[in-house]
Amino acid sequence: MEATTARRRDAGLGRAVAVLVLVALGALLGPSAALHGTGESAAPGAGGIALLRTVLFAALCVPLGELFVRRLARAVPGAPAVRPPSAAAWAAGAGFVAALGLASVVATGNLVPRGPGEIDIGGLYATRDGTLALLEVNAFAVAGLCALSRRPGTQVWPLAAVAVAEALRAHPTTEPSPLVGSALTLVHVVCASLWVGGLLYALRTVRLWGAKRAGAALLGLYARVAAVLLAALTATGLVSTVRRMPPETVLEQLTTTAYGRTLLAKVLLVAVVAALALWARVRLARAADPLTAWAPARAEVAVLAVVVAVSGLLTAVPVPIRW
Repeated sequence: MEATTARRRDAGLGRAVAVLVLVALGALLGPSAALHGTGESAAPGAGGIALLRTVLFAALCVPLGELFVRRLARAVPGAPAVRPPSAAAWAAGAGFVAALGLASVVATGNLVPRGPGEIDIGGLYATRDGTLALLEVNAFAVAGLCALSRRPGTQVWPLAAVAVAEALRAHPTTEPSPLVGSALTLVHVVCASLWVGGLLYALRTVRLWGAKRAGAALLGLYARVAAVLLAALTATGLVSTVRRMPPETVLEQLTTTAYGRTLLAKVLLVAVVAALALWARVRLARAADPLTAWAPARAEVAVLAVVVAVSGLLTAVPVPIRW
């Protein structure tokens, strides 16, 4: 029995490592693939920036998802008291490193530094992007300390600061109605983090609980909330697309620009995720053993990991043209 459990654990770890490697390679190589044949030029170090953004987004998803599902689990009747070990501190450490790397790029005028001497730390305080980059670095540091404290729930505040900083960074003051764009991005980022991180922690919890009714109840509760999150993601994504690409140019830019191609890939992946989520929900409702929803939900997590990488890539390719 113990040998079987160990083999399953090793197989699960192997699959997780394989997914992470593929996501990292996709983030690094994605810019060149998206830009091929468009006539657009990539910013210096676009692959590295896409990878750092992917890590940053993942570091936001993991702790927010844990807090979200822990709260849901308290509403499940007869739920076991045991919970999976938290990965929030590790996520905060990864987010801190990624945010520090992105801050170093901002400190060199959005160029990849070739050495420490090129990094102007003091200059970060003089620009809006620099201030936001420093805010993210400090917020992840505080989130890590909160995760290790006796009140890990307090990490929600520094994590919220990261989400706000990302929303503001994505919409410079030079674009029309930047606060509206930032508000849409904030809702999008928060909903995506709760969806991705929540599903990951929900599956870890169900696996720990084993074949218990509480596990099926937790998945069902998560599925109902996830449907609302998906609706919010779809609405904010659609409005943001129309704001960046006028309706009459969307179809053309989806295939002729790097941003459009990356966005199209993200939409198709989210459609696959939605189909897997629907499959899991049908199994949860109709199958004799509701925990058979585990298989499609696990596939959903893997595809969501790729969606996070594509989202990171979306921030590294040139912004769309407003014709």
